Amino acid sequence: MLKNYTITVNGVAYDVTVEENGAGAPRMEMPAAPVKSVMPATPAAPAGPKGGKTVTAGAAGKLLKVEVKVGDTVKKGQSVAVLEVMKMETPIVSSEDGVVASVEAKEGSMVEAGQVLVTLN
Repeated sequence: MLKNYTITVNGVAYDVTVEENGAGAPRMEMPAAPVKSVMPATPAAPAGPKGGKTVTAGAAGKLLKVEVKVGDTVKKGQSVAVLEVMKMETPIVSSEDGVVASVEAKEGSMVEAGQVLVTLN
């Protein structure tokens, strides 16, 4: 028996056909190219970061805690936020010294890999 599904991975939708073979796990066939995404459009990004340097999320996940506020001085290697990635708390650290110019993401929000979390001057 064949069943058709649409599976979305990282915002890209794929049409897949699953055949139940009765001997255990279903067999999956995936197309060579993705189909048109059915995900809603991503909201427009803000005008741009306020600081000249950025601290970004290394992976997609839930932003559990922002550990700095505007005006704080941070050192290279200092944790500025904590991200939950695959049920593990992951500190996000500054790659350089600076003063926090803006906090670009809110605690509890979902963030994407590469998304700017904090800007520094």
